[in-house]
Amino acid sequence: MKGVLLSGGTGSRLRPITHTGPKQLVPVANKPVLEYAIEDLKDAGITEIGVILGHKGRDEIQELLGDGSSYGVDITYIVQGNPLGLAHAAGCAKDFVGDDDFVMYLGDNILKSGITDLVHSFEAGDYGAGIALQEVEDPQAFGIADVDNAGNVTELIEKPDDPPTNLALIGMYVFSPIVFDAIEGIEPSWRGELEITDAIQSLLDDGQDIDSQVVHGWWKDTGRPEDILEANRLVLEDMQLNRDGQVASDATVEGRVDLDETATIEADAVVRGPVSIAEGTVIGSGTYVGPYTSIGPNSTLEGIHIENSVVIGESTIQTSGQIVDSLLGRGADIGSADEDLPRGRRLVVGENSQLKL
Repeated sequence: MKGVLLSGGTGSRLRPITHTGPKQLVPVANKPVLEYAIEDLKDAGITEIGVILGHKGRDEIQELLGDGSSYGVDITYIVQGNPLGLAHAAGCAKDFVGDDDFVMYLGDNILKSGITDLVHSFEAGDYGAGIALQEVEDPQAFGIADVDNAGNVTELIEKPDDPPTNLALIGMYVFSPIVFDAIEGIEPSWRGELEITDAIQSLLDDGQDIDSQVVHGWWKDTGRPEDILEANRLVLEDMQLNRDGQVASDATVEGRVDLDETATIEADAVVRGPVSIAEGTVIGSGTYVGPYTSIGPNSTLEGIHIENSVVIGESTIQTSGQIVDSLLGRGADIGSADEDLPRGRRLVVGENSQLKL
């Protein structure tokens, strides 16, 4: 079985962060979202992976992943070009997939439990496709699957007014190569895109059995700043954190803190986990880093109170202000202004921005 990892798309909901880079490289707990997908595929025994590239971020993604050897996988790059829908992206992988079954994984998704159960369930039967599902509170906002008692899908409905279930498609699929015939037979939707739900429904209409696997544990689509922050909280809550860096004797470090061996927490700083602090970063005197915060590489923080936030990296934050619930792009430079402004700002800051608080 092969893997097809989607890393195109415009990332419009994450602007301004994605004005200068692909959304799949935004870090969660100081690791790009795309790497979590690579790990899930490998854990499921899939080591031949085709990465679908769009117009944006091709060079950055290829620079990060390389040939895949550092992850223990073999990566082939496939250019989609214009994002014309998930089914179009899958169709671009036809030559790469050949006669093999394959997993299609949306590269901006993170889930706790991985995809091993989904893959094994598909392999145990004779299916045209398998889909990962999760119960959601607002099924009207998702593509919804109706399933029988055996877990076989009987119908797919896109954002139904009267949903038959609350089981939403969450962006991980397994396909037999017969799906390429289905893709060739569907028409663009009202959005002008080839919808993967239409291709799966075509398989159903042709008598193919469609497997489903309900995913337990959390799942996040990291398409918006608030999703990045929530994913960061969820991952930090679960991950193993290692305090390897330098901590001054009169600094206060409490809870679970992941401190890279080249990172430093200086005197009179306070860090309360769960927190991740990447390589080359200095948490200076008078700084408070609160729970569920990730500070990216080569950053300097001094005097700031920050919590429940993600600093992508290479940033300088030197102010006595308070930053909460914020996503700060790479190269952000945040200092103090003369005015006495209200505390507790909420920020979404693009790369190489400069702010005075």
